[in-house]
Amino acid sequence: MIDRFKNFIQEQHLFAAKDKILLAVSGGVDSMAMMELFHQAGYPFAIAHCNFSLRNTESDDDELLVRTIAKEKYSAECFCKRFDTKSYAKQQKLSVQETARDLRYEWFEQLRSLHKFTAIATAHHKDDQIETFFINLLRGTGIAGLTGIPQKQNHVIRPMLFASRSEIEAFANENKIAFRNDSSNADNKYLRNKIRHQLLPLLAELNPNYAATLQQTIGNLHHTEHIYREFLAQQNPLVETNGEEVQISISELKKLQPCAHYLYEYIACFGFNAAQCQDICAGMESNSGKQFFSATSRLLIDRQHLIIERIGTPPAVEHYRIEAHEKNITLPLKLQLSNHKKTEKTQLKLDKDCGSFDRDKLIFPLTLRRWKQGDYFYPLGMKSRKKLSDFFIDTKIPRTEKSKIWLLCSDDKIMWVVGHRIDERFKVDEETKRIYKIVVSA
Repeated sequence: MIDRFKNFIQEQHLFAAKDKILLAVSGGVDSMAMMELFHQAGYPFAIAHCNFSLRNTESDDDELLVRTIAKEKYSAECFCKRFDTKSYAKQQKLSVQETARDLRYEWFEQLRSLHKFTAIATAHHKDDQIETFFINLLRGTGIAGLTGIPQKQNHVIRPMLFASRSEIEAFANENKIAFRNDSSNADNKYLRNKIRHQLLPLLAELNPNYAATLQQTIGNLHHTEHIYREFLAQQNPLVETNGEEVQISISELKKLQPCAHYLYEYIACFGFNAAQCQDICAGMESNSGKQFFSATSRLLIDRQHLIIERIGTPPAVEHYRIEAHEKNITLPLKLQLSNHKKTEKTQLKLDKDCGSFDRDKLIFPLTLRRWKQGDYFYPLGMKSRKKLSDFFIDTKIPRTEKSKIWLLCSDDKIMWVVGHRIDERFKVDEETKRIYKIVVSA
């Protein structure tokens, strides 16, 4: 197992032997086995564990196991974070599973960036590949969605994709690896579990070698998708970049049929979906001036071109908590946080990227979020409240910049329009004893 593990990492060029990797460890058999393999291979690593607070004492016991093994067996640095996942899911109007995934990867990337890890390793394996194939197939997808889980994606690597679940369990038993079973894995209300416990056993009856067959099919689709991408790249003369805008020639696009499918491949990266592409192609016939919006971009149908511009790139999670003990955060902004005693010599820095607040007026955790219609605050120096929409107009903030603005809130009250103006209610005054300072860094 250890030789296959090392060979897979080398063959896929996942990382160099001296690179320090952040391991995502849940406490389950897959990630605990991955941690042991890193240890046996002599690769430097640290550990990150998410406590999603979803299974009462089970979640806490998972965290305890990971902390204990990290310290006592591997003497490894271990980062643990507790999330109020259900509250986040409610705020974002997402499923608990989607929210947990978003929270997990946002935090992992924070740690990677802050501590300079080369990559984040997750313990996805061959069986996960097959389950993901069916999940995407049932939900509807293109070729890319059927090519499985990539071995490497940005800063995330998956060094266990060479092994099956049964091989990993056998390795864990042979090496007496402690792990915990997640009781939710047996709950068939989740699609992945239904596929695992009901569909795959049926496929095994039909074809005992189904796993190898599907792996081969996934590999074939991966190569097909690569050829498909190369062909699309050859059509790129119709896509031009002009400053911050992307322009697509309408006359050239119309030559490609089916037009909407080609368009989707060009603009999906801007957040537009397949249904919008159908509407855009229909609108090209008579609707010059019509606009379409995704979460991150605007598309304008002009006379000769489709013109796309970014209107901000909101991350997966729109609310970020800042706990009282935190000194630095990297997502969604890079912030340096510090507490200071106020003295007679204290001088406040007047800078749009530096906010100073009365520490005793703040209620933690603070929240970073995007602005929404109806938001208001009390701009520094004013005794009456002002709608943010009016503040943006008065300060001549361009429309395209509004979507990039973050608000820092205490107990749902806006304390800082970050990078623009703090709130009068939270300012440092004569009665202030402690100052909470926040600096936005590049």
